[in-house]
Amino acid sequence: MRKSLFRKYLKITSFTVLVSFFLLGLVMLTFSSSNWQDEKQSLLAQNAGSVSLIAAESMIKVSDGQYVIPSAQGGRLQTFMDAFAENIDSDIFITDLSGEVLASAYASDSPPQLTKIPEDLIQRAVNSQYIGQSTIDGMYATPSYVVGVPIYYEPEEDGGSTCVGAVFAACSFRMFGEYRTNLLQMFLLAAVAAFMVSFCIVWLYSYSMVRPLRDMASAARSFGEGNFSMRVPVSGDDEIGQLAVAFNNMASSLASSESVRRNFIANVSHELKTPMTTIAGFIDGILDGTIPPEKQHHYLEIVSAEVKRLSRLVRTMLDLSRIDSGELHLRPARFDLMHTILSALLSFEKPIEEKRLEIRGLEDADSLFVDGDPDMIYQVMYNLIENAVKFTNEGGYIAVGLRELDDRTVVSIRNSGAGIPADEVPLIFERFYKTDKSRSKDKTGMGLGLYIVRTIIRLHGGEITASSVENEYCQFEFWLPKLKENLPGQHEGKEQKKMEG
Repeated sequence: MRKSLFRKYLKITSFTVLVSFFLLGLVMLTFSSSNWQDEKQSLLAQNAGSVSLIAAESMIKVSDGQYVIPSAQGGRLQTFMDAFAENIDSDIFITDLSGEVLASAYASDSPPQLTKIPEDLIQRAVNSQYIGQSTIDGMYATPSYVVGVPIYYEPEEDGGSTCVGAVFAACSFRMFGEYRTNLLQMFLLAAVAAFMVSFCIVWLYSYSMVRPLRDMASAARSFGEGNFSMRVPVSGDDEIGQLAVAFNNMASSLASSESVRRNFIANVSHELKTPMTTIAGFIDGILDGTIPPEKQHHYLEIVSAEVKRLSRLVRTMLDLSRIDSGELHLRPARFDLMHTILSALLSFEKPIEEKRLEIRGLEDADSLFVDGDPDMIYQVMYNLIENAVKFTNEGGYIAVGLRELDDRTVVSIRNSGAGIPADEVPLIFERFYKTDKSRSKDKTGMGLGLYIVRTIIRLHGGEITASSVENEYCQFEFWLPKLKENLPGQHEGKEQKKMEG
């Protein structure tokens, strides 16, 4: 079964929460147990000390080395010991220096079997204070926490003190086990409740985080079927939200590209169909005699023009294919840019004469040598001049400008006419873009000429820009960089006059 991202994230997060709870419980139990033991031992020592003081006050000396607790004082001492034993849930013993138990109090209903306290415990308690774990010579079945403190008798007549016995307080491990069990139960209950709450929160968060990804997957499948209308809701400004925005932008770009592709196919089909239909019709007319011999030359000229049109279309498509595949490479050489411009202008001599266009800027034309691919720069000039001739008004002008700067050579082509709307100027170099006005005047273009021009100029390391004033002029200007060895003082050519008009 396929594992979804939601399940993977939920499992990983839940496992992380469980491990965190386990480590937290382990640390908490360790520290709580240690603190409980320290506090219990401190409490035992404190209460044993209190019983020691009361026992010392209750004792009287009957002879050298012999001390007793009168019955009257013994009842009072026993009451205190019973209260302490019940209060701290521990057993308390008072012994003499020989280890004999003089008095005792028990917290449990089944007191241990009394035996003599071992001498080593008596000595350690008398010397300072004993804190440890012991069965007290078999008194307890399992080791218990034991604290022993000395009893000092201080007679009023001489002010000295004499150690006369010891007080022992003992607490069974059973209490620690019960404490740890209760603590563990409370932690488990709290952990289960916290885990359930965490699981619900993680489930909701995981679902909300994965849902946009599922929407993107659904939209991607829709794109694969050719439907680019789906969009992913943007729910935030985090990485997922940014991904959704980028995905929607990609969808819009794909939709636009698909629309452009369909229009391009329709345009190419139309561009191929129209001249081929014309060529086939006129040739069939000549072959079957429908067109008389005296008019055949005229129609053959039309066929020749249509063939050239097809040739330009195929060349444009090949250039576009070379650009897309990265196979458009420069063959640099040093050539005369002015000669290239004149050759391109001569290609449009007939339409220039028919529209009575004035060519400006070539009055003082002189050779200007640049570095680049001569064939590609010729194609650039051909496309720019072709656009200028198409869209220049009857009796208008085309102005060619050349400027030679320290590090570059600048070429400009300006033509009078309707110009380009300001909001469309930034778009004219895009692939397949054609302005509305160009559609009305140019029925043969596909919107690839300027895109190819910009690509060629950028391959040379230069740039091309466009500017226009509606109903006045339109101007294209590009520059080509100079090679370092051809900078001022080492280059050939002369600076040309600035563009007129």
